[in-house]
Amino acid sequence: MIVPASSYGWGPFIFLGKQIIVPRLEATVPEKVLTNTFHVKTTPEAVFEHLTTPENYVGLSPIVIAVRDVDHSSPGVVRYTAVERFKFLGFIRYDNPIRVELFTEELALHGEVRSPGGVRMGYRFDLSADGSGTRVADRLELHAPWFLLRYAAGEARKVQLARARILAGRLDVKETA
Repeated sequence: MIVPASSYGWGPFIFLGKQIIVPRLEATVPEKVLTNTFHVKTTPEAVFEHLTTPENYVGLSPIVIAVRDVDHSSPGVVRYTAVERFKFLGFIRYDNPIRVELFTEELALHGEVRSPGGVRMGYRFDLSADGSGTRVADRLELHAPWFLLRYAAGEARKVQLARARILAGRLDVKETA
């Protein structure tokens, strides 16, 4: 039996009573970084409020179909469960419940999502005033086993780009003449 002595990077494992040095699984999981910067015609505070309300992610992320168990008990942290729906081959449906932790600081929010199958996604939204609205810098750091990375990155990118369009559609303030 192999037992990790610590959980990050290279390090000792105990194997049949002997200590050996090998790379940790966490250190060898492939990574993909996805970025998207876009503009929303409203204030940074309005975008921040929208993105820190978990229920708003239903529809904002095209694969999120439900949000439940919202917990605001810790200052600056929102925890909740989101349910993602995936379709394989166009007709096989899989509902994936994921635990989400959302940390807030000034006009930024960040966190990490852990899904079954060893998929982890760190995310960050940085908001800044930009002319007549808000510049949103959306960054995703995806970690997944090599056989899932391409699929997970493709799905994450589709969601990231759709989220920009949907958020702008929801929050863009119409100019009046």
